[in-house]
Amino acid sequence: MLKYKILGYIAIISILGVSQAYAECEAPPLPEEGAGYSVCKDWPAYDGQTITALSKIEPDPKLSEMEDGSGMYDLELSVVSTINGKPLANYSKASVFSSDAFRFDSLRIDTARYKLTSDLRAFGVRASFTGSSRPNPFYETWLSLYVREGNVIRPVLEKLVIESGSGEWDTNCAGEFSHTKRSLDMAKTRSHDFADVIVKSVTTDSKSWVENGDCKSKDTVGKTVLTTLRYNGQQYVVPEKMRGL
Repeated sequence: MLKYKILGYIAIISILGVSQAYAECEAPPLPEEGAGYSVCKDWPAYDGQTITALSKIEPDPKLSEMEDGSGMYDLELSVVSTINGKPLANYSKASVFSSDAFRFDSLRIDTARYKLTSDLRAFGVRASFTGSSRPNPFYETWLSLYVREGNVIRPVLEKLVIESGSGEWDTNCAGEFSHTKRSLDMAKTRSHDFADVIVKSVTTDSKSWVENGDCKSKDTVGKTVLTTLRYNGQQYVVPEKMRGL
């Protein structure tokens, strides 16, 4: 009897091992040459589905090689089965991100609870950019939301600046900075059957100075500003001042 119990445990461990292997998502491969980013993440909202994102630089025939990853980047998204890796839905678009003095430096998948209807959730893609000037630092992170419709992935919100910062300083201590962070809440109200999105924006201004040989600083947190984004039947309309270029 003990023998059969042991064999049963071995079988269970074996099955769990296979399931674990399936659960470990694989990011799509990048080209052997050329800059880019490749990420993957399991989608908690939909059991058995994994999201992958690939953004690679588009070759410029005028240049023999890309300098410091500068150029235009495409974006390829897929929802794949965690069981067998089979693609379930896809999206592809050229020239989505530009990288130059304002450098494209990271790509992430966001699986927060973006519940747009009773049975439809979106996932997010966050792209971050950093300026090259040390005395005038600047950075932004954009959030875009996508939904799966059958075997197609469709954007429903594009290039919302979810976080940004800028400033000017002497590269030692004295200077002024501003940082804005945003979060999303799904409202109870709807437009074209999709939940309205409430964007909460909070800006923190900072000032630093030298006093008696020490670097001092002070932060001033502004009031929370609420902005409602409404779906127009195709996408959520993002105000120009909140949209990445």
